[in-house]
Amino acid sequence: MDMNEEDVAEQQYRSTLPGPLGVIDTWISKAEAVILAMGVILMAINTVANVIGRFVFGESLHFSEEVNRILIVMITFAGIGYAARHGRHIRMSAIYDALPTGGRRWLMIFICLFTALVMFTLCYYSIGYIQTTYSRGRVLPSLSIPVWLMYLWVPVGFTITGIQYLLTAIKNMTSRDVYLSTHVVDGYKDTETEV
Repeated sequence: MDMNEEDVAEQQYRSTLPGPLGVIDTWISKAEAVILAMGVILMAINTVANVIGRFVFGESLHFSEEVNRILIVMITFAGIGYAARHGRHIRMSAIYDALPTGGRRWLMIFICLFTALVMFTLCYYSIGYIQTTYSRGRVLPSLSIPVWLMYLWVPVGFTITGIQYLLTAIKNMTSRDVYLSTHVVDGYKDTETEV
């Protein structure tokens, strides 16, 4: 079984940030990898089991849709931090590309700090939403799990993404290169490098 270079690099991720920031970055990376891998595997198993149940035994798993809803929320909000870590978010860069390296670095610092602020603000509002959902006492019909538990991944994902953007801002403040994330140097597909 051949593994491409990106898979090997992901398994051996070590933060390039100094001291405790590097430890936090590495720990978050490992947690994201486990959450995403387990979420996708569980979703696949759940979906296949439901299909087998429906077509072989004539009975669908009554809880399958709810389990997949929970897993989609989990994967989505764990995935935004993962995308930020690997510099994979969509960028509008016409003005940014026209700037010299120093200007791009300072603009990237501003973008990262602003995005972190937005992520932490969304985290705050998502906690309010969870509190409202909790107070209503709604439960999932098949699993009888309180709905608010499903949404706990939302503030976690926003917090991890905000932390990742803060770490990227710090990386840009302490480096001469321009970084899209803590270990992805700015560039295009043929020149973008992961360190």
